[in-house]
Amino acid sequence: QVQLVESGGGFVQAGGSLRLSCAASGSINNFDVMGWHRQAPGKERELVARITRGGIVSYADSVKGRFTISRDSVKNTLYLQMGSLKPEDTAVYYCRGLNIPYAYWGKGTQVTVSS
Repeated sequence: QVQLVESGGGFVQAGGSLRLSCAASGSINNFDVMGWHRQAPGKERELVARITRGGIVSYADSVKGRFTISRDSVKNTLYLQMGSLKPEDTAVYYCRGLNIPYAYWGKGTQVTVSS
């Protein structure tokens, strides 16, 4: 059973930075796509950033230029570097691994940005 474990969340002031990590129990190269999603209170879960096996990255418009997704295939870890954080970035951030047609989710890590 694939396990994804997020870490790196926390409390930060607006304008600050955080780096999230997602450690996989197996090789991340097994995934067709890996991504970060987030869910704010009262809102639906949304895609933040994703990276394909081939290295193609894409971002939600709301985070373009501020967030960077990356991966380390040796450490089997996915990252999300977040900068210029805004209060509206406050959410639980989830890691997802997609091995079509199966999707695997982590339990999430809370990010809180104060104004």
